[in-house]
Amino acid sequence: MSKFVQTNNHLMKKLLYLILLCAPSVCFAQEANKNVTFLNPSTVGKPFGYSHAVIVDLGKNKMVIMSGQVGLDQAGKLAGNGDLASQTEQVFTNIKNIVEAAGGTMNDLVELNYYIIDASQVQVVRNIRDRYVNTKQPPASTLVQVSKLFRDDILIEIKATAVIKKK
Repeated sequence: MSKFVQTNNHLMKKLLYLILLCAPSVCFAQEANKNVTFLNPSTVGKPFGYSHAVIVDLGKNKMVIMSGQVGLDQAGKLAGNGDLASQTEQVFTNIKNIVEAAGGTMNDLVELNYYIIDASQVQVVRNIRDRYVNTKQPPASTLVQVSKLFRDDILIEIKATAVIKKK
């Protein structure tokens, strides 16, 4: 067999192996999308270039993965310029509206990720959070201090995940 034919056979085997290796993941990705819906409730400001939430069907439950929420109200107006408490209150209102639009309650929250400009003010955030979440079994959480969010007047962003039992 010529060296050219041997090289081509070797390349064809590698290509076939790569196709066989990737095919199951492509099929799985397509199948998983059948169980995903996108949610943009009218009670939260209109998103531009993203969805407020993605709902993943888990069988007996559904997982609601929310985009980071900031202190913008339904009309897109900032709640409390320079006021962390007002912005945090609006963030939790947005999260509550999304969870309820997905058929759940704030007791269904399982995770909160906080991105805040000044972590020394975390108690302000906790005081507001505690009015919205189950404080006996609070969601898992992460707090990260950041130097800036997407706008200079935004002081906090919170990303949330809920798991809601299907009815």
